[in-house]
Amino acid sequence: MLLLKVCGMKEEQNLSDLIKVQPDFIGLIFHEKSPRNITKYSSTSIPKEIRTVGVFVNETEGFVLDKINEFDLKYIQLHGAESPHFCKNIKRLNRKVIKAFNIHPEFDFSKLEEYTPYCDYFLFDAFGKNAGGNGITFDWELLDKYTGETPFLLSGGIDSEMAESLKEISHPMYKGVDINSKFEIEPGLKNIEKIKLFKDKITS
Repeated sequence: MLLLKVCGMKEEQNLSDLIKVQPDFIGLIFHEKSPRNITKYSSTSIPKEIRTVGVFVNETEGFVLDKINEFDLKYIQLHGAESPHFCKNIKRLNRKVIKAFNIHPEFDFSKLEEYTPYCDYFLFDAFGKNAGGNGITFDWELLDKYTGETPFLLSGGIDSEMAESLKEISHPMYKGVDINSKFEIEPGLKNIEKIKLFKDKITS
């Protein structure tokens, strides 16, 4: 059964509606350049069984710590050029770490080895002009080049029509999918019914 991460939540009522669908992870983006950047704390509490993920791009440790405390983040997703040392320091904050990488034909998977001790998941995304949310899919056959032992989530332009194809991926470290822009009415506002139908398909 695949895990489901829904990223880029922003509106309070939309978040409340998504919680009823019970995804495994809910992502909140803390990146000023993103149209999904969240700035104010939602009074909607995310239940403990849903893992709250803060998404950061080349931020300082202090900024990440402030958001951990303000939003009660359980996972930290690093979506920039953060070093293994930075991941190590975030891990020391007693939080789970997801490190994202933009995958392309020339991507060197061997560089992931130095991140392995400090990451609970990798996230493999497509290579686009923005750090994430580009709506672009990469060639999933490139996943065969990954021989590490850190589990990963698959991201990048995933839409509802891909459910069956996603279930057919047989990589042993492939644990779930991260959805965002293809399930939106507008940036930061998700189509909840579409997400529910997709979840039913990938977990059946």
